[in-house]
Amino acid sequence: MIAEKMKGMVANSSAIRAMFEEGNRLAKLYGRENVFDFSLGNPNVEAPEAVKEALISIVKEEAPLELHGYTNSNAGYEEVRQAVAESLNERFQTEFSAENILMTVGAAGGLNVILKTLINPQEEVIVFAPYFGEYRSYTSNVDGVLVEISPDTETFQPKLTEFAEKITPKTKAVIVNTPNNPTGVVYSEETIREMARILEEKQKEYGTEIYLISDEPYRELAFDGVEVPYLTKYYKNTIVAYSYSKSLSLPGERIGYLVIPSEVADSCDVIAAAGVANRILGFVNAPTLLQKVVAKCIREKTDLTYYNRNRETLYEGLIQCGFSCIKPQGAFYLFVKSPIEDEKAFCEAAKRYNILLVPGSSFGCPGYVRIAYCVAYETIIGALPRFQELAKQYFQR
Repeated sequence: MIAEKMKGMVANSSAIRAMFEEGNRLAKLYGRENVFDFSLGNPNVEAPEAVKEALISIVKEEAPLELHGYTNSNAGYEEVRQAVAESLNERFQTEFSAENILMTVGAAGGLNVILKTLINPQEEVIVFAPYFGEYRSYTSNVDGVLVEISPDTETFQPKLTEFAEKITPKTKAVIVNTPNNPTGVVYSEETIREMARILEEKQKEYGTEIYLISDEPYRELAFDGVEVPYLTKYYKNTIVAYSYSKSLSLPGERIGYLVIPSEVADSCDVIAAAGVANRILGFVNAPTLLQKVVAKCIREKTDLTYYNRNRETLYEGLIQCGFSCIKPQGAFYLFVKSPIEDEKAFCEAAKRYNILLVPGSSFGCPGYVRIAYCVAYETIIGALPRFQELAKQYFQR
């Protein structure tokens, strides 16, 4: 018999993965080229050539026992952490050192590490809808309580008045994700400044520490010259979780890092506890080979022109069909308003045209669907006529 907590998690297993599996089923029936799977945020852009070159050179040059062994510290190789710190300092005028960086098994591993480090049972973690649904499970993993802020479906910026009202003495952490999954919205500097002001005020009011956790796997994927604020510069108790899954197209390699600035309250204890959490959660240390790779490829980036072409083509095509959607500023998702109230029924209707979408209720925002456009351009071109047929069911022409 499985654990009681797992029964609920199995019953509410990821709708994203379920759609992905449905795509595989339909592909066997109709052929992969006739299935338009927009369910999973799996990059379709190849990793930069420098990644392959780094892999080959490291394997050839490094001593195998050292390369494939445990790192001396659960935080990762010191020289890798220093390279990450120096890169951040150069880009964002910060003052990090190796001790402020902990290499992790992707941003997901980093989030679980920092929540394990900070959250006591029944303490609250605030998220802004729509949000990445796995935050529910990550918070449940440490017996925390997830508190949702309802979505502003006009701008998809956080509702800060509601945010201020829902902070309590039990609030321990706030998770923000910008550029956002699933909307592609970048939180403005004005939003971040006001959020920081509210947090400072509430810390003083309750005499507590509230940690702002910035989940940043999409930081490098921003379009039209949009600037993504670096949150440690606005609020001292900020911790950053980063992943190379999107920026270097390495989602399966599971490599990322946490930034725990020295300005964070009790930073020495937090840094030490995060290292222990990395070990006792079973990660032990981030993959050693990939640590070395990202250090060599610290200046590499993915090809944004590919994603931007997909973004423009799909956005314009859907608008012409009659669908409503805010144009994304970053990441690689469109968050489209369902033409009917029950977006799950709309997703089922789309499946009849071999189009796979993810319902917005998975992100705490029913009435919308997420479309991941990190697919082949040919998939988008092939899907648009199907979207046109789908739209005829709902819109008068």
